[in-house]
Amino acid sequence: MIRALLCDVEGTLLVDGAALPGAPEALRAAVQAGIAVRFVTNTTTRPRAQVARELRGAGFDVPDEYVFSALRAGREYLARRGVARAMLLVTEAARADFDGVAHDEDAPAAVVVGDLLDAWTAAMLQRAFERLLEGAELVALVKSRYYRRGGRLLLDAGPYVAALEHASGREATLVGKPSPEFFRLALSTTGVPPAEAVVVGDDLEADVGGAQGAGMRGLLVRTGKFRAQDLARPTVAPDAVLASVADLPGWLSGSSR
Repeated sequence: MIRALLCDVEGTLLVDGAALPGAPEALRAAVQAGIAVRFVTNTTTRPRAQVARELRGAGFDVPDEYVFSALRAGREYLARRGVARAMLLVTEAARADFDGVAHDEDAPAAVVVGDLLDAWTAAMLQRAFERLLEGAELVALVKSRYYRRGGRLLLDAGPYVAALEHASGREATLVGKPSPEFFRLALSTTGVPPAEAVVVGDDLEADVGGAQGAGMRGLLVRTGKFRAQDLARPTVAPDAVLASVADLPGWLSGSSR
């Protein structure tokens, strides 16, 4: 029995801000069937309140608190560590999700790496590298290699995290997908055990692999960043592959299993 659904956003529900055909209806059907729906995203350029507004604008019924993002996971991680000052390599807008954490480029306790879009510079990476050598902890909001926007595959934060790891000799702590803890934290708001939850997304490693690592089922959709060659990876086998999230009600009812 499936009692909770954690759904990826970009590429699964939305593409360039527009809802994929049948996506809002599919999630409404899940809610009407008594399934708790939450939204999980590795987006680090926008605060979760903005992500929720975008989803509502596209026809989804989404309270802000139902969006669980890599930004919020990072904020919770820093709070548990007692970190009050960090070098936040995220957009100015995204810093809104780091309430209580001051941006500090001179003496931070942690260097937090997200996506800066076109604002990345060699000087910024150099400064982050120096802070790591001085003892700051390296925290990766995401390690994804790329994402799709405007019909193009664009570099995500993962390559920049890898560069800082290689240069400093320090391994980053990952707080976003595919960290199993990310999915467990999102699921904890539903009160449903992992064995009765499913994650749906367009990223085989971040969504499906992360879900399975947390004891949940993982469904892959052939939209967004999905590429046919992804299914050739032997290390991650999705529990099901759907043409799109619009096929989710059929899978949940058992007709597509």
